[in-house]
Amino acid sequence: VQLVESGGGLVQPGGSLRLSCQGSGFIFSNYYMTWHRQVPGKEREGVAGISTEGRRRNYADSVKGRFTISRDNGKKLVYLQVNNLKLEDTAVYYCSARYGSGSSSWGQGTQVTVSS
Repeated sequence: VQLVESGGGLVQPGGSLRLSCQGSGFIFSNYYMTWHRQVPGKEREGVAGISTEGRRRNYADSVKGRFTISRDNGKKLVYLQVNNLKLEDTAVYYCSARYGSGSSSWGQGTQVTVSS
C-alpha cells in the first residue's frame, strides 16, 4: 500500500484548499479511507472518513460543515475539500487506508498552514 498526499500550502483564514491522496499498490475500492491531521506536540486527529463506495462519510465535530471528503475509486484518489479555513486548522494532513478491521497504512503527509 502506497499513499501520496498533495495539495497543501499556505492560505489565509477563510480560504480553501483541496487535498488529494493518490493510492497505489492495492485494491483501492476495498479500503476505508481517512484523513487525519497532526500538530507538533499533539496527537494525530482523525478529521474525515469515507466508506469503500463513498456512501458513508464521517467528520470530526471541529470540521463539520467546512470539510468534505470524497473519493474516485477509478482514479484511486481520495480528496479533502477544506473550506473556511481557520488558524487552528494548521497541521500536517495525512491520509490512511484500512482494509476491514486491519491496521492502517499512512502517507507522508502534506502541510496546511493558515496564516494572515
